Amino acid sequence: MNAPTIDAANKADPTSFSQLMLGAAMQDNLHKLGYLQMTPIQAASLPLALQGKDVIAQASTGSGKTAAFGLALLARLNPRWFAVQSLVLCPTRELADQVATEIRRLARAEENIKVVTVYGGVPARNQIASLENGAHIIVGTPGRVMDLMERGAIDLSALNTFVLDEADRMLDMGFYADIDQVASQCPPERQTLLFSATYPDGIAQLAQRFMREPQLVKVAAQHNTHKIEQRWYEVAENERLHVVAQMLAHFRPESSIAFCNTKQQCRDLAEVLQAQGFSALVLFGELEQRERDEVLVQFSNRSCSVLVATDVAARGLDIANLEAVINVDTTPDPEVHIHRIGRTGRGDADGLALSLASMEEMGSVGRIELLQGRESEWHPVSELTPASSEPLVPAMRTIQIMGGRKEKIRAGDVLGAMTRDFGFAKEQVGKISVNDFSTYVAVSRSIANKVLTKLNNGRVKGKTVRARLL
Repeated sequence: MNAPTIDAANKADPTSFSQLMLGAAMQDNLHKLGYLQMTPIQAASLPLALQGKDVIAQASTGSGKTAAFGLALLARLNPRWFAVQSLVLCPTRELADQVATEIRRLARAEENIKVVTVYGGVPARNQIASLENGAHIIVGTPGRVMDLMERGAIDLSALNTFVLDEADRMLDMGFYADIDQVASQCPPERQTLLFSATYPDGIAQLAQRFMREPQLVKVAAQHNTHKIEQRWYEVAENERLHVVAQMLAHFRPESSIAFCNTKQQCRDLAEVLQAQGFSALVLFGELEQRERDEVLVQFSNRSCSVLVATDVAARGLDIANLEAVINVDTTPDPEVHIHRIGRTGRGDADGLALSLASMEEMGSVGRIELLQGRESEWHPVSELTPASSEPLVPAMRTIQIMGGRKEKIRAGDVLGAMTRDFGFAKEQVGKISVNDFSTYVAVSRSIANKVLTKLNNGRVKGKTVRARLL
């Protein structure tokens, strides 16, 4: 498919959001949210999307793509018409939640726009009940959307915008047939927006089947070389995992992701790190949803120092203030390497990218150097010496409270109980995450056991609760 290509790299100065054809209320909301300058992918894709064109946008996680398609679908939405007008398909529950949250923030300019998330791993009945009350926008995973369509709970006859987010990852996960089925139920005159970090053959196939004269927008996945320090270490295969432990002891990052090419390597590395006293958790595709939720909550709230993950499992995660990325295995795909290291050094922060390579992986290193346009900086493993005799221990611990949104528990209720009722300082309480059936609260490690006792003997929102330390 020969889609016209627009190279976003040529747009050196991102244009102001005020240049877009958006209403005054939306412009005011964007200003309040701090959206002043468009990111490269927004500047390249939004004007086309607002003209109603189908768009294929190639951009990495953290590039601002959610706002790009979110503003486009909201511009076409009629809030007074209670029908599903937009559908966003995402590969995972976490990404669906992130996308829905961002769309709700962008939709504050309009009154009563209802966004419903639907995904597997939780009972369908609650999602069906939400849909029965009406929805303007559905954000969900392909399998659950398909399931609810078959049950007659989702009607797409009024749809005007269809979005595929992280399309390459959905193909990796085997969702082609589900996407095909969902797309076939969408009105043919709808707009389709497809966002993807890479451009495998399956994307061209999808575009050929479901899109009308799509415009192809590409943003090169490069990073500010001054903000991310990259260091390479040559290792023998049998020392690779132990060198990761040496890196952690030497650099002592509070929060890091260690990328492995296989889930077995993830398991092996986590065992090695845990045996040496590091707080490490694993994330790969086959984890049950509950386990995945608990891993991500603990990592994002600073109760875990190291997340050991495969690329597929980590896609769609946007972890703030990630100090380091460790490439335990060199990826054969140089673009994947760029996406990995781009998770650190975001915003005003500096980042550290540490990569291990054996002699057998030097061909992959060469491809990365070609893409980056510079040689790798090699360091001896012997420089990795412990910076302290103290173990690298996370500052926080996570407590799970049995009860969440379904019990009408809110983050403010938990914070109020902890500070007003139990007498802890606000500064000792970290991130509070509320899902349908559980609430997770990060607390300073030194008070974790006291908090647990107070919660199990006290009340939250006037109700007794059960809690446990993760």
